[in-house]
Amino acid sequence: MVHHLITDKSQQLKAPYLKLYSVASPNGVKVTILLELLGLEYYVQKIDLNDKAEQKEPWFLKMNPNGKVPTLETVNRFGESTYISESAAILFYLADTYDLKRKFSLGGGSPFCYEQLEWVFFQSSELGPTTSQLFQLISNSPEKVDDIKKYHDKFVRLLGVLEEKLKRTGTGFIVDEHLTLADIAIFPWLGLTTLPEKLTFTEEIKQFPLVEGWIKRIQGIEEVSRAQNIPPR
Repeated sequence: MVHHLITDKSQQLKAPYLKLYSVASPNGVKVTILLELLGLEYYVQKIDLNDKAEQKEPWFLKMNPNGKVPTLETVNRFGESTYISESAAILFYLADTYDLKRKFSLGGGSPFCYEQLEWVFFQSSELGPTTSQLFQLISNSPEKVDDIKKYHDKFVRLLGVLEEKLKRTGTGFIVDEHLTLADIAIFPWLGLTTLPEKLTFTEEIKQFPLVEGWIKRIQGIEEVSRAQNIPPR
């Protein structure tokens, strides 16, 4: 693994290369976890989401009209760029392109392929939006007690769903017998060690021992630990 932090936007890179425009948020960390696990060389440009709102600047919107991170730029040997946005789409691109032995993903030949897809979608449509809203309310609007309770209760319900899935699988992972895109997509929303304490929901997670064990198992992976601070906070 080699990642290079880009500080000069005008820096010319030698094709072919991978360049990630991101921050160390749950969605960004999903991608850096897989990049680290795959041992790929890649470049990272940190995007200022707050003071400069770089994700809304014209140069960024040309890559991603939705104006959100992460976005992955792939440059081929001819210097031609392709841009992929939405963190789940980036995961599947990286898996299909670089995880040819399927060490961290499940391809079409696996009976668990669509189950993996199901749980990535679970994160994208259920766990991610719910947890993100809860983060925002706790951080920025703590006086909105009723709204916080609403999203907190849904968050706890989703932890219960994940607990039941881990129980049914019985392998310590969400799908199949090894780490897959399902684990990689869901983990950053529950297990980032870089989150403020008020956003770790330690007490809630303790109610679900299989989820708690799963989090600790993934936190212990060296590449996962490293990925949580790329780019540096």
